[in-house]
Amino acid sequence: MRIATFTSEGHRKVGLVSADGKTVAPLQLTQAQADSGVLTLIESLAEGGSLPEAAAPAVNLDDVVLDAPLPKPRRNLWCVGRNYHAHAKELAASVFKDNAAKTDEWPIVFTKVPECVVGPHDDVLVPSEVSTQIDYEAELAVVIGKGGKNIMRSAAMSHVFGYTVVNDVTARDVQMRHGQWDLGKSFDTFCPMGPWIVTADEFDGTKTRVRCWVNGELRQDGPTENMIFDIPMLIETVSRGITLYPGDVIATGTPAGVGMGMSPPRYLRAGDVVRVEIDRLGAIENKFV
Repeated sequence: MRIATFTSEGHRKVGLVSADGKTVAPLQLTQAQADSGVLTLIESLAEGGSLPEAAAPAVNLDDVVLDAPLPKPRRNLWCVGRNYHAHAKELAASVFKDNAAKTDEWPIVFTKVPECVVGPHDDVLVPSEVSTQIDYEAELAVVIGKGGKNIMRSAAMSHVFGYTVVNDVTARDVQMRHGQWDLGKSFDTFCPMGPWIVTADEFDGTKTRVRCWVNGELRQDGPTENMIFDIPMLIETVSRGITLYPGDVIATGTPAGVGMGMSPPRYLRAGDVVRVEIDRLGAIENKFV
């Protein structure tokens, strides 16, 4: 299934996207349930519930506004740094060379606040009064469907509800200034997400391709097979001593080609348009303003 959160006729709704990607059929939910987006369905299904009936005929996707499938995640998003071999190498030659972690031993894990999530086509605000080094990071995100703690990698994929696309927008100068990454990753609008969630029965996140364009120029292009730590390992790591809940999000890292890794670095400016696309999953495109 492809499950979208969208706004139509002034109201937020949740619905199933058709196989051809042209229409969406709203599901029968209360307004309070719909306001939580797909999270409502994930939590209900985790408790043994069933998918709601259709509430109305399908409508054209061109006639609605797609929201982030999880408009406000239940808590901070889990994120993984330097998780592609080529990306780790390009950052080792950047300002990160003096604080490089042993990326072949343990994943680097940080978080982004839920309030930074915006829709797949929303504007991203450039905080020019705070940062002059805004960067993009195209990423596959895993959405947890079945909670748990100390999840073994052998069982990890059974805990996955589905997948979505995110851009882990980053203020590099703020990231470096504070050492800990959360502040530089969590500015308002710094996590475009969408265009929907594709359930795990219809999409294999371990074998797909992550790409990013800036103003039409291809910057990133990497297969998920090139991850240093695969999805089962990431779920096992994040759940060690920490309970994961239905609806939790794990962004799995970005391929090589970020602006910081270029010589000289090429950071984003107001007016730039960034498109992130993952094969067989979908694409998001955001203007930076």
